[in-house]
Amino acid sequence: VQLMESGGGLVQAGGSLRLSCAASGGTFSSYVMGWFRQAPGKEREFVAAVNWRGRSTDYADSVKGRFTISRDNAKNTVYLQMFFLKPEDTAVYYCAAAQELGRVEIMYDYWGQGTQVTVSS
Repeated sequence: VQLMESGGGLVQAGGSLRLSCAASGGTFSSYVMGWFRQAPGKEREFVAAVNWRGRSTDYADSVKGRFTISRDNAKNTVYLQMFFLKPEDTAVYYCAAAQELGRVEIMYDYWGQGTQVTVSS
């Protein structure tokens, strides 16, 4: 499975962005999809995940209520809608595919290259 993120950019604090991750080369609907992020000098961390049909989601506490993960299996795409962005949300955002819903990186078999999100204060 190949994953490609898009939609990153520079935004002011309080603004919004929507990230997309397009999948190819596999059966997209059979994978749990997740978003992770890595800020400069920090380890990569879990952001959100959605199960195969999009009916079950999980969020890190730091983004709960501000970010929404969703998927369109007909388009082989997962999204991360981000509202009320903060400077601490600045990071490279990665999408990843797994067999089961979870927050642990090792559970995810496939990764995209990442897209940069920068939030200015």
